[in-house]
Amino acid sequence: MNVFEAVKQSVTTRQAAEHYGIHVNRNGMACCPFHHDKTPSMKLDRRYHCFGCGADGDVIDFAAALYGLGKKEAAVQLAQDFGLSYEDWKPPGKAKKPKPRQKSPEEQFQEAKNRCFRILADYLHLLRVWRKEYAPHSPEEAFHPRFVEALQKQAHVEYLLDVLLFGETEEKAALIADYGKDVIQLEQRMAELAAADAA
Repeated sequence: MNVFEAVKQSVTTRQAAEHYGIHVNRNGMACCPFHHDKTPSMKLDRRYHCFGCGADGDVIDFAAALYGLGKKEAAVQLAQDFGLSYEDWKPPGKAKKPKPRQKSPEEQFQEAKNRCFRILADYLHLLRVWRKEYAPHSPEEAFHPRFVEALQKQAHVEYLLDVLLFGETEEKAALIADYGKDVIQLEQRMAELAAADAA
């Protein structure tokens, strides 16, 4: 099974959206991340469709649009995020590598914004897990550091994600400038925590 089949069979667009920090209500509706949406206008199940801007597709299309990736990159990212296994297909022969073109400032900004969003969404998911798993079972039990971190950081991370989704361009640029280095350090820390937990 190739990566596209593995992802489409195993992950719904709704699951992916929730994993990446997008709130989906009980009816499967969410605010569309692809346009300035104040009321939920996107329907998510196996596929997605926005009644506001017309965005439509499957889970791979959704991740590709959300992070500015190609379809193959988006499928691989989803497979990694959801722990899916697939056959490592490579085209036969040596493909010529295209010369990298210079990215425009707009593309660089979009990449930085998408990376910040992905890392913060992963962190928010982690905080929500910590808030449940490390909650004290009695009033006498000492607070676990991860539970304390979840209490302290969750609301702020949700605010940052809202700015990246719905803020003006100037607000997004200011957030990336102010928090860019912190977000990269956060990505490294999460990788170290994941490695330590897996050991």
